[in-house]
Parts: sequence; structure tokens; C-alpha cells
Amino acid sequence: MNLKEKKFIEKLIYKYSKSDKKKYFLTPDSFSNEDIIAGAKTLLKKQITMSVLTKKFEKEFARYVGAKYALMVNSGSSANLLAFFALINPMKNKKLKNGDECLIPSLCWSTSLWPIVQSGLKPKFIDIDTKTLNISIEQIKKKITSKTKAIMAVHVLGNSTNMDELQKIIKKRKIYLIEDTCESLGSRYKKKYLGTFGDFGTYSFYYSHQITSGEGGMIVCNDKKNYEIIHSLRAHGWDRGLKKNSNKKFNFINSGFNLRPSEISAAIGYSQLKRLNRFKKTRSKNRKKIINKLKNSKKWNNQFTFIDSIKSLDPSWFGLPILINKPFLKKKEKFLKYLNDNFIETRPVISGNFLNQPSIKLFKLNKNNDKFPKSQEIEDRGFFIGIHVNPITKEVLNNLENKLLNINEI
Repeated sequence: MNLKEKKFIEKLIYKYSKSDKKKYFLTPDSFSNEDIIAGAKTLLKKQITMSVLTKKFEKEFARYVGAKYALMVNSGSSANLLAFFALINPMKNKKLKNGDECLIPSLCWSTSLWPIVQSGLKPKFIDIDTKTLNISIEQIKKKITSKTKAIMAVHVLGNSTNMDELQKIIKKRKIYLIEDTCESLGSRYKKKYLGTFGDFGTYSFYYSHQITSGEGGMIVCNDKKNYEIIHSLRAHGWDRGLKKNSNKKFNFINSGFNLRPSEISAAIGYSQLKRLNRFKKTRSKNRKKIINKLKNSKKWNNQFTFIDSIKSLDPSWFGLPILINKPFLKKKEKFLKYLNDNFIETRPVISGNFLNQPSIKLFKLNKNNDKFPKSQEIEDRGFFIGIHVNPITKEVLNNLENKLLNINEI
């Protein structure tokens, strides 16, 4: 990119990057000039499909989290899909069979669940620990059986379950562990990054996540055979890019999908990864400032409970999960509408108790009508607001204090 092209792009950035300071979005625009220029360079080079930068991003991402292999895809959902289709693939020595059981928390996202079903496995829902929002180790121990062949751990909003205890179960039972780390990139449990404890770890680079490439995702593993399987599955079952590939132009060694990312997404993701540690540090500081501001306010009346990280975790916060306490719970619906009407974006904690979703009934995944009281409590009481990657201002803190604690008056 020459100087003239760079100046032209910088003018466009200035023109279109003005934000509405009155609104407290779930996430602000985290794109820097460097990110945008990195994406623009790929367009100017007319290299749209995945190429050198994709490989570079994969290599650097693997190094960052401490995994042997990383493979970029077009979303975190696609990463989950690859993980489960790898587990049932004929290329795998100990592949799972149709109907094998996989445990999954009842507080989860849609595409944490559906790859289990789509791959022919049977999901078995496990309630959560309300202190962490993550899968309950106690409930796993109660509900695990000889039919259980895998566990899908969903790391919620930067937090995790007790990974020591979870690994004990995995090793004792000799079953697979998949970590949906789409909301927790950068979180470390005893200095080991979430997503690297199991057979596969998945990540998302959607706009609101710890880093973003607009759309995109990553799947990591430490086993060479697993890597070869997901590599071939990502692009049509093709062997291109593998060391043992044939000299044929098109050689399909496996079944497959088209889950390839764009080179533009890789360029932006690689640029953002360089700032992940700074983003993580700033988010943590902003979270602490918001909680302190609310708790030290004259309006504070124990309206809320804040979810803290599990011990031994160095969290990379995705958002600030908040539980409305019982004296104010009847006001929740009106309160959330009030916040959104006053330009403070909110979201449910993931999607709440997933057993309440109509698709569960459609696919008959809860025939016994099992109850999940802890997940239901989070759905009934919980919501979250964003934690931004730039330092929070006094003006924004005051606005959050006034609006959030106004639940008293609603």
C-alpha cells in the first residue's frame, strides 16, 4: 500500500468512525486504523480467499494460547461443528458412534448444542453452578453414565468451571472434552488458557467478542491426526495444505464442508490479536470500576448480585453478568426495557435456560420434561451489559449509576 492509498483510507475512517457517545453499546467499535488498513491491504492486493495471512494468524493464535495446532474458520459455530464431526469421522481411530451421549450445560448457546445433534450424538443436559454460570461439576458426577462419551464445556462470559475437577472426570472415564471458548478467549485457569484443556477448543471472533474480525472463528487441538481431520473437513474434504497431500489438483480424502474464512477476516484478526492482552486488562479495570461505582452509590440498596470468576482463573471478561435480587425481580421486564430505551444495551446470559427454546420441543430433546432450576434462575434473574476495550469515562460511569440503580423508581 502506497502513501496515497493509505491517506485516502484514513480519510474514510475519519468520516465513518464517528460514534454516538450517548449510547452504551454492548460493545464499542474496537477496530483501530491499523485493523482497517490491514483489511484494506488484502482488498488492494485482490487476495480475498484465505491465503498467507490466514496461515500467519493461525500460527500466531496457536502460539498465543499454547496449542500445537490452530485452524481458522468462518465462525465459532463452524468451529464447534468441526469438533464434533471430527469425533465421528472414520479417519479417527476411536470415533464416536451414533447415539453416544455428550453432556452439555443447560445454559448454552444454540450452536454449542446443535453440532452434537447434527453429528448423530445424543445431548444430555446438565444444570449449572449459579456462582460461575458454568456447568456444575456436582451435577456431572450425578448424571454421567457409561453411555457418556464426551462433555461439551461452555465457558460463559469469560468464566469457567473447576477445570481440575473436570479433567479428573475426563481422565477417569477416558472420554472426550470439547471446550466452547467463544466467550472466553484470553481467560487462563492456573496459567493455562481455556480451550487448551480438552481434545478441541473453539473460539469466535464475532463483533462483540474479545477480539473481532467481523466474522470468524478458530479451532485448536494438540493431536496431529485431529488436526488433519478438521483441516480436510474445513474445505470439502480436500487434502490441499496438508503435508501428505497428493500431487493431484483435486484430491478429496474425506467428507467436508466449506467453512473457510476470508483473508480479510484473517488480516483483521491477526492485527487485533496483538492487542488482546491490553483489551483484557482494560475490560477487567472497567468491570471493577462499574461494580465499585454502583456499590458505593447512595442509591445502592443491594439491587443486584454480580458474578465473580472462579478461583484460580485469570478471566478475560466478555461482559458484566448481573442478577437482579428478589425484592426487585418483578420489575425486570420493565427495567430492561427502560435501560434499552435509555440507550444502555442489555442481553440475556447466553440464551438463558436452553430447554425453554421451541427447537428443543421440535427435536424432542427433553422427553422427560427434566427441570434445570439453576439455569432457570439465571434466565429469570440475569442479564448482562458490555465491558468495553477502551478506558471507561466518569461521564459513562455516572450514567450507568443513574440508569441501573433507577430500578428503585420503576
